[in-house]
Amino acid sequence: MSVISTRALNRTLLARQHLDERAPLAPLDAVEHLVAMQGQHPNSPYIGLWTRLAAFAHDDLAALLRNGSVVRSLTLRRTVHLSSAADYAWLRPTVQPVVATALKSPYYAAEIDGLDLDELTRAGRALLAGKTLTRKAFGKLLAERYPGRHAGRLADAVEAATALTHAPQNGAWGGWRHPSNVAVSLAEEQTGVPMRTGRDLETLIRRYLAAFGPATVMDVQAWSGLTKLREPVETMRRTLRTYRSEDGAELLDLPDGAVADADRPAPVRFLPAFDNALLGHRDRTRVISDEDRKRFATGASGGIPMLLVDGFAAGTWTVAGATLTATPTRPLSDDDAAAVLDEGTRLLDFIAPGDPDAAFVLADPLLPRE
Repeated sequence: MSVISTRALNRTLLARQHLDERAPLAPLDAVEHLVAMQGQHPNSPYIGLWTRLAAFAHDDLAALLRNGSVVRSLTLRRTVHLSSAADYAWLRPTVQPVVATALKSPYYAAEIDGLDLDELTRAGRALLAGKTLTRKAFGKLLAERYPGRHAGRLADAVEAATALTHAPQNGAWGGWRHPSNVAVSLAEEQTGVPMRTGRDLETLIRRYLAAFGPATVMDVQAWSGLTKLREPVETMRRTLRTYRSEDGAELLDLPDGAVADADRPAPVRFLPAFDNALLGHRDRTRVISDEDRKRFATGASGGIPMLLVDGFAAGTWTVAGATLTATPTRPLSDDDAAAVLDEGTRLLDFIAPGDPDAAFVLADPLLPRE
């Protein structure tokens, strides 16, 4: 069984995520290749596509949201993602068990205790039929049917129990934080695509490996939020290729999955908050060191935008007004600093086109405390 070095895994991840060379793909094709793009912050998927595609403008994604080709909803890891309408139809039912775990949390439990959840879901779907309602308005209508219950929790419970998608404006460019007044619709009404009735774990695993492999079973679970995937992987084993990582872990891949040369050059890339490349594995050392993960991306969080230098996370970046500030986590060579400046200036042109006050700042390295 071949051993793949961490650096080769890094270069392979960059290639499969279209982070080594900007790809001549249509935005919808890119979203589908990535399976789903994390989108708690509306701006994140726009930047995620800009950093991956040879040509991308803000309205390229906004138009897909408006026409229902791409939808925003709860899927992987019970968090907000963007996916194509075609993929959402099988993806949401496949990860529904992890989305539904929200209903067991204390946040919901007291408000839905004693209710028939199926009845609540049917009532919610009836109220939404043919409509798009803000969560606040939706919750108010549910509270009229279930007096004494918290309106917001009722609305959230329905969203966790059945496939609801967010209104296009909730995924519009311009927001660096999750919008406060999300509006929801029945998924099949927004997309025109019927929801699947069963789970499709094999498609989930294969699509994951195409964009994130080679990877371990635990990596697939960390990315999806699901557990107990070893059994379906075992049924697929004859159709998969296996490797070993440097630490001896078994890595699974598609039989035609290409492994990149470890010495392949890697460009500077700016990744948005919660980017797929940073959150796609349980062992993330192929893209971020354990030290930096503990400092900037603890637990399941990857909510701090990061920049890649030589393929690995090497700094953070922020936007305040029209000023983009990049802060390395280690000293950069002159060549690397110049590359960060060049790529950061291009990103600034995307974020604040034509703004006379636009400025890029390369800050001093934020070194670990001794």
